[in-house]
Amino acid sequence: MAQSDSGNCCAKLNKDECCQKTKDVVLSGISPKMFPDKIYKSVQPKGENATGMTCECGVFGAIACGDYPTQLDIAQMICLGLVALQHRGQESAGIVTSLGKSSKNFSVHKGMGMINNLFNDEAIRKLKGNLGIGHTRYSTAAASEVVNCQPFVVHTAHGALAIAHNGELVNCESLRREVLERGVGLSTHSDSELIAQSLCCAPEDVSEHDGPNWPARIRHFMTLAPLSYSLVVMHKDKIYAVRDSYGNRPLCLGKIVPVDAGHANINDQLAEGWVVSSESCGFLSIGARYVREVEPGEIIELSRNGYRTVDIVERPDYKRMAFCIFEYVYFARSDSMFEGQMVYSARLQCGRQLAREAPLDADLVSSVPESGTAAAHGYARESGLPFGEVLCKNRYVGRTFIQPSTRLRQLGVAKKFGALAQNVEGKRIVLVDDSIVRGNTIGPIIKLLRDAGATEVHIRIASPPLQYPCYMGINIPTREELIANKLNADQLADHVGADSLAYLSVEGLVKAVQMNKAHVNPLKAGYCTACLTGEYPGGLPEELSW
Repeated sequence: MAQSDSGNCCAKLNKDECCQKTKDVVLSGISPKMFPDKIYKSVQPKGENATGMTCECGVFGAIACGDYPTQLDIAQMICLGLVALQHRGQESAGIVTSLGKSSKNFSVHKGMGMINNLFNDEAIRKLKGNLGIGHTRYSTAAASEVVNCQPFVVHTAHGALAIAHNGELVNCESLRREVLERGVGLSTHSDSELIAQSLCCAPEDVSEHDGPNWPARIRHFMTLAPLSYSLVVMHKDKIYAVRDSYGNRPLCLGKIVPVDAGHANINDQLAEGWVVSSESCGFLSIGARYVREVEPGEIIELSRNGYRTVDIVERPDYKRMAFCIFEYVYFARSDSMFEGQMVYSARLQCGRQLAREAPLDADLVSSVPESGTAAAHGYARESGLPFGEVLCKNRYVGRTFIQPSTRLRQLGVAKKFGALAQNVEGKRIVLVDDSIVRGNTIGPIIKLLRDAGATEVHIRIASPPLQYPCYMGINIPTREELIANKLNADQLADHVGADSLAYLSVEGLVKAVQMNKAHVNPLKAGYCTACLTGEYPGGLPEELSW
């Protein structure tokens, strides 16, 4: 995700008031090298090696309860939380901690690379604190630089402020124009800087005689930027968890419990602290229990005394919730919880629905590991066909400086997968995967299976054709690069060498992800399917003017 900040720091202030407010504005000294960070997907080259989609960021926050200094190792807890979110971004990461006593000083460590390489014992020891936030990031190729690492820390008249963001501001350009028109200079194309600038200035109708009213400032920002974002914001001794009113990006709350708490009712367990995360998948590994999702438009304040909802910003009555449906299909880890159900169960239902829509007579159902495994199990159960593994994934494949010959390039998938020949030979195989993006991986896989003796290879995709880019925090290639815009299912089957190919329908996908979800008011439910249908909940973004 592009770094984020949507600030119309002075969106409703006149010019003189804005000048007075600028003493509150960022003193972060950010390099102009960040300029390329916000260039929309239509002009973002991803390079020859790009094959699919990439989720752009995960956020995490943790705060200890009770008296400080805490006995909890907050920095290590955040680090482990980020490791669990590593699938959401692998280019850079950062952690910012606070002792909770002073608004002037934070401890910061961030940089390029994977979390386990960045945060060694020495780095963790320096991150002293009783609360903190962290971020793991995927960016566009042009913006993969140290200066763009989050959390984004700024210094205001009220002290240091740290922000981590998952998402992308759809109306970033209009907000940027308003800021610039009021004499506020911006160093970057990062919407994270805009968010910081927005929070640095108090709304004109808010009195702050007793200090900054952060919930009011956050609410003001949210009214100016409808989507897309999940935020963790830290100031002194509090963390604010914020989710846009459409609920486009995920965010959830967890309770840190004693190590010996076992499986007792969550409400009966003592809270040693609280965590907030893009996904719940890492909670158990740090001794936390999933509590609930942050609701769309909700602002939650976490302090040493616990958590409370301080405000809810409603979306217009005629707009539905727009949770990214591809979190279920592809991005989230299988053990994460959304809408009262585990992602794995939703993927299983996608496979079942796919078997209903595209049945087949075959000998074996299998998957492209591990992305299509849950859906393949669902397909097998619904169809009554046996499930078996046909591909073995090499977990140690990385980029290499060795340039393969033409022959080896034609066998390119061989370095990633091996075929389990005894399971394949003489079999009619249904191979299930979660999605097809550019279509340059499935063909070599089919060839690998045929070379191992498969008599038929039928491809089933547990999501609809991907046809449109995303402007809300997911890096999906341009329309020209998406294979579904060039070839229909039959043409694509011929192109990749499959005996047949079929997708799950949009209606089938929505039905599948709703099958096991907790009961909610239908008026408060809904999904963003923009990458499948071209229907963007917040409209298309304007192209940046500089």
